[in-house]
Amino acid sequence: MQRLKTPYTLKNSMPTLFTSIFRVTCGRPAVRGLRMPIVAVGLALILSACAAVTPQHKPDGGVEIPATWSVPEVSAQANAQANVSSLAQWWSRFDDLLLTNLVSRALQTNTSVQSAQAALRQARALRDVAAAGRLPVLDASASAQRGKSGNSKTANSFQAGLDASWEPDIFGGRQSAVDAAEASVRASGASLGDVQVSIAAEVALDYIALRAAQARLAIAETNLASQLETLQITQWRLQAGLVSSLEVEQSQTAIEQTRAQLPVLQTSIEQTRHALAVLTGQPPAALSSELATELATELATEFAASGSLPQAADDLVLSFPAETLRQRPDVRAEEHRVTAALAQVAQADAARKPSFRLGGSLGLSALTLGALTDGASVVSSLLASVSLPIFDGGAARANLRAEQAALDQAEQAYRATVLTALQEVEDALVALRGERLRLRRLELAAEAAGNAALMARQRYDSGLVDFQVVLETQRSLLSTQDSVASSRADLATDHVRLYKALGGGWNPAQLAPAQLPDIEATNRTDPK
Repeated sequence: MQRLKTPYTLKNSMPTLFTSIFRVTCGRPAVRGLRMPIVAVGLALILSACAAVTPQHKPDGGVEIPATWSVPEVSAQANAQANVSSLAQWWSRFDDLLLTNLVSRALQTNTSVQSAQAALRQARALRDVAAAGRLPVLDASASAQRGKSGNSKTANSFQAGLDASWEPDIFGGRQSAVDAAEASVRASGASLGDVQVSIAAEVALDYIALRAAQARLAIAETNLASQLETLQITQWRLQAGLVSSLEVEQSQTAIEQTRAQLPVLQTSIEQTRHALAVLTGQPPAALSSELATELATELATEFAASGSLPQAADDLVLSFPAETLRQRPDVRAEEHRVTAALAQVAQADAARKPSFRLGGSLGLSALTLGALTDGASVVSSLLASVSLPIFDGGAARANLRAEQAALDQAEQAYRATVLTALQEVEDALVALRGERLRLRRLELAAEAAGNAALMARQRYDSGLVDFQVVLETQRSLLSTQDSVASSRADLATDHVRLYKALGGGWNPAQLAPAQLPDIEATNRTDPK
């Protein structure tokens, strides 16, 4: 159904249309029987041309978007153009092939991603169903009947025909249903992107947790080996009568405390492997051997090795807050839901107005099969009807109010999503800045603790300090090294959360739903 773009075109076309209708209805007697249906068709076309285009809505949520981010050093980089393409695959910035492989597999085989893809296909199918409701319906039928009464044959009957019907979208109700379905398709596509963003971030977080647990395990084992050497020296000194059994027991206590940490870390490693396997759509134990083999070759024996934990580059250039909101899939999804709710309001309003229906049939009916081709067997009919709701107990008005309330809810949900998005980015930036400062201090503390432990060990061997100093320095070294490993993992985690808050991990161009040509034409129509 085509809509006229300007009142001027409609105004100039009305006299010609009314003239044609008058000539048909008042002309030859042979067609006077069809004048009422033709009048109805003409009026339907006129009213259809006058139907208003569903208003397009661009929600702003009533939220004041800041010009820059609050973190000073980040705001200074906000004027540069953001690399949106790098956000689509931000995990590659960690320069870890195993991480990239796991994220790629999860985005293809994760059950939540596949469920969201099925929801998108369903939304597209429902959109096509709504679009088909604007077109005429054509049915074909055929029948043959043979009768018999006792031993005598009765008359036979053969029929074939076509039935057609069409409900002109006079007040735009069906078009509003199509607009709502199209907005739902876009919202489903954005929801799929939101699932992809969440899954990519979850895989990265679990992978970082796995690497952190393995790094902490390596630190504990290294310190345990050092403590065992100290115990051996203490036992030698006990045999020489230089120390008492108290120092031996203290050394044994420290060793057992360190050993007690190992099962906890190993349990965390196994559980994280299970989580990564499930995220990639596999049984929990599917990745255990693969991850154990690959990670074992990458982990350095020394705690300070730079490759022990994946770290993202710090040269990320952020976009403006408003641009960040446009690239987040959850914000886009809520915006499309507002558009769908607005179209549903228009649909509910159109349901309170008259509806028109045009129908007709063309058939062949005869007593014999060969007589179906005769002109006398042709049966045709044309029907035009109008339905006007007069009294429904206020159901139509109540339905309109319900849809308007649903629109208000969608707008508030959109506003809440925008505020949450801004908060997540700001929180991630603040956490990233704070964790960087914390890591620098912890690295200095770990370096000092290592020097202290070495000097205490040397002086204890020379008999210059007592064993309590050695124990304290060893505990401090283990604690600070473990804290540095945890801080490095937290820093990588903050990067992941920042990428997720920025809407990284999906490509809107790949998820754009197929458009109906008439929908695109409607969206470009000037509603003046």
